[in-house]
Amino acid sequence: MGLWITIIIVLFVLGSVLGLRVNPREKALGMMRDKARKMGLHPRLIAAPEWTKIPKATENRASMVAYYSVLLPEAKLPLMRARIQDGKFELVYGDNKFKDYPIALKGIYAIDMQANCIGAYWDEHADLHATQLEAMKAYLTALAEL
Repeated sequence: MGLWITIIIVLFVLGSVLGLRVNPREKALGMMRDKARKMGLHPRLIAAPEWTKIPKATENRASMVAYYSVLLPEAKLPLMRARIQDGKFELVYGDNKFKDYPIALKGIYAIDMQANCIGAYWDEHADLHATQLEAMKAYLTALAEL
């Protein structure tokens, strides 16, 4: 009887310890967000705006989506919102010069620009190894200069 109690205690302790392990996917996301912060991108999770047409998590609740933005302190950017369809901008609001503008980055749902900030709504799981962070920052900065 004492042996069974000891085995149950050991299994309980072992289960608790294994439950504390960090999920590799969550660890990769955390490392990617830290890398983004160090290079001047500002990552955050926000509720997906209606205009992005990102499917809702439930009928009554919007999905959470990663928004990576670049702040340009001296910029005075016009308001622009565009969804990404087939590697091109589908303009929701803004100047027609952005209509059908190409984008080669993976996992981007939409781009928005306003005042001194430009950002991308992004599926982080499309690039867990953070291979396109530099390209994303360069693309957003170049887009703001158009």
